[in-house]
Amino acid sequence: MTAISSASGQSAAGQVRPVVPPVPRPDINRKRLARMGWGFSAPALVVIAAVTIFPIVYSVIMSLNNVTVTGSGFSLDGFTFSNYNLLLHASLWRDALFFTVYYTVVTVIIELVIGTCIALVLERLVAGRGYMMALLLLPWSMITVINAELWAYIYNGTYGVADYILGGLGFGHPVILGTPTPAIIGLMIADIWKTTPFVAAEMDGASGWYTFWRITLPLLRPTIALAVIFRVLQAFGLFDLPYVMTGGGPGTSTQSLAILAYNALFKNLAFGPGAAVATSTALLVLLGCLASLRVFRVQVGQEGN
Repeated sequence: MTAISSASGQSAAGQVRPVVPPVPRPDINRKRLARMGWGFSAPALVVIAAVTIFPIVYSVIMSLNNVTVTGSGFSLDGFTFSNYNLLLHASLWRDALFFTVYYTVVTVIIELVIGTCIALVLERLVAGRGYMMALLLLPWSMITVINAELWAYIYNGTYGVADYILGGLGFGHPVILGTPTPAIIGLMIADIWKTTPFVAAEMDGASGWYTFWRITLPLLRPTIALAVIFRVLQAFGLFDLPYVMTGGGPGTSTQSLAILAYNALFKNLAFGPGAAVATSTALLVLLGCLASLRVFRVQVGQEGN
């Protein structure tokens, strides 16, 4: 009788015991979902590898070879470090590196400060806050080449409004894009005008000064770190703005690493040194990105505590 009761799902006292369904294993479900995700992502990853990873790898290979231009293209003539040795002893590369780093540091700091101040002002607006934010984002949405052409007209020494304003203020009529220091400042102003709204949008939601420094800023540290990462990576790859406005001049005063690589590869057909410039730039960007991500993770951990 006891055996029969047990087999029918009853206890010795005649009470029915609930049948517990088997519990699904979460690790199996996660693995199944992961395989499904990789399957859906595979075509996009193949395209990314073809148009991004392969050129980077091939550029590294070219930078480590003697590249000879032939009638049908170019050929790789042997492994060498001479391209990187040429960079280390080239004043053009050192000047381009200094300008790129200097430009990145100054513009990112100014954009961060001004963007935060704009966010504090927007927080106090009661009416029209959305319209004001949309208006501020217009420069950010503008294509960089169009932005560069716009500021080139503004800085023009004949009909530019900047020349008219400087003359009215008693500063004379300097050739802004034809003199090294004014040209660098002019590029920075154009960049700050375009990208400050991005930082302001990231900081949107800040409160008053006291509350901001005591409460909001610690909470915004991960957001600030992320905005800084994006801006540093974008600014370090500076190309289109100076290429359109100054062409890297006057002289080489506004020549960034990206412009230097472009000139070496496509104007001088120096594929080996040009690939070395591109590879060294990518390595510096990678190191900066890893350092920024490390800072970002630390800040997130502190914020969680």
